[in-house]
Amino acid sequence: MNILKFIESFTNEGIMASTGSRRDSFTQFGNLGKNLAFASIPFGLSALANKAMAKDITATPATPIGALQFALTLEYLENEFYAMALDSGVIPASENGGRDLKVFQQIADHEADHVKFLIAGLGGSASANFVPKPTFDFTVGGAFDPFGDYPTFLALAQAFEDTGVRAYKGQAANLISTPELLTAALQIHSVEARHASEVRRLRGLKGWISNAERGAGMPEATQAVYNGEGVTMQAGYNTATLFGAAAGSEAYDEPLTTQQVVDIANIFIV
Repeated sequence: MNILKFIESFTNEGIMASTGSRRDSFTQFGNLGKNLAFASIPFGLSALANKAMAKDITATPATPIGALQFALTLEYLENEFYAMALDSGVIPASENGGRDLKVFQQIADHEADHVKFLIAGLGGSASANFVPKPTFDFTVGGAFDPFGDYPTFLALAQAFEDTGVRAYKGQAANLISTPELLTAALQIHSVEARHASEVRRLRGLKGWISNAERGAGMPEATQAVYNGEGVTMQAGYNTATLFGAAAGSEAYDEPLTTQQVVDIANIFIV
């Protein structure tokens, strides 16, 4: 099961623009998806809509199509979250001189683009590889009020973006056999990281994660997003030796496994 954003930020200045028109890019990527020899992979990401079933899933098919399906489900989540936030008016037009609203309008545009891109990459909505959008509940049964309380919206936006950055890393091995998709994912990953950094700074935090700290004002339920980030041993070297535990961990992001991401996303899936 995969859920976040695996082929994420094809912005106006990004890879989609560099390979021709946006329409042509969708077509080219769609053809690539159709030509990948995985049309009959029994994946069934729609099982995420059933939390009991999702908890039984322990691994994602280690294939490019599996990675794209994983990414699409997560893109659905982010796309709907930002669209609902903009429709609700929870983002104050006056905040930071209107900068916050412009930032989230741009991020929302990115996420909508990503959904279309991934659907095309899977061969279109009529393809056997296509996975439908789950039903999301961003209030988690009334526990949160992201569309009525701006700080809550910001906290969840941070959690989703930070999850996405780590989720990309966790899916890299599933794309290694398809260089075109791996290249696209790496280009997208960097933009996702910029999304995360921007949202964190809007909340008055560092643009990167320190140790396994979720940051002030984050609900305890989001701690799973940050668990495992306090690693200081990298390639046999203890980065804390010279820089201290905080700085040493900040210099590296750790991946999230597919199941870890699924567990996080399931909180918001009905």
